[in-house]
Amino acid sequence: MRIGAMIGADGRKDSIEDLIQVGKDIEDAGLDHVWLANIFSYDAITALGLIGRETTTLRLGTAVTPTYPRHPTALAQQALTTAAATQSRFTLGIGLSHKVVIENMMGLSYAKPARHMREYLSVLMPLLRGEPVNFAGEEFQVHGMSLDIPGVTELPVVVAALGPQMIKLTAELADGTNTWMVGPKTMAEHILPSFQAAGKSDPEVVAGMPIVLTTNIDAAKAKIAETLTVYGQLPSYRAMLDREGVAGPADIAIVGDENSLRGEIKRFEDLGVTDFNAAIMDTEPGAYERTLEFLGSMKG
Repeated sequence: MRIGAMIGADGRKDSIEDLIQVGKDIEDAGLDHVWLANIFSYDAITALGLIGRETTTLRLGTAVTPTYPRHPTALAQQALTTAAATQSRFTLGIGLSHKVVIENMMGLSYAKPARHMREYLSVLMPLLRGEPVNFAGEEFQVHGMSLDIPGVTELPVVVAALGPQMIKLTAELADGTNTWMVGPKTMAEHILPSFQAAGKSDPEVVAGMPIVLTTNIDAAKAKIAETLTVYGQLPSYRAMLDREGVAGPADIAIVGDENSLRGEIKRFEDLGVTDFNAAIMDTEPGAYERTLEFLGSMKG
């Protein structure tokens, strides 16, 4: 199982120079991957391209880029450009975002998300493979278009697929899923079996989890609960927390000493997760640095 770290979920707002340095620090720690949230700050694909030019082995992925504001042809072109600039170390993570963002903030329709994603992938995936697209759907009509961007040998696509319908669609058209707010019970009883039921036995499964190495467990969980409150309220994540049988994000966070963290990460590996995506929570002075160092030691 690859181990990576996420930038953005903890609410930190760094300058672009600091952001690039965080990526370099993650590589220096020995981790496999950096995942960048695309929320209300830097464009994740562009920022990862910059990080990729300053690193050599670190894989780079979006967690995740919302589809609705971007035509699939534009996203394909941007993703391929970033992959070409980073020696094909880029993974494109996409997702629907949330109704409150797409409708209330952006004024777009969120009426048929599953149809939207099916049509989106039907245009996006052939373009990423260098194939021409001829597609006539309800939302997208693309005819006779292809992209020629040299130097890309692979570009995996993972979808933020949590519900059964979206997982089935992802299993058919993409490479795997990028999860958030999914605990080990839900991973074992829902996410992985849903892919198997859809006929995809070896999906890429990225498990995004809040994590911190600390002896101040109660204080850390209180800080995580405060920082990640919104994720316990958004319907798609709330459904995953309910499946897990927990009240909120702090209850699935991996918090504790080295043995506790090592055991929980190993639990995800044993389930069949391919990528552990550590959202390191800086709950106290030094917490981020020592957690990153610990994660690097697991790769040694």
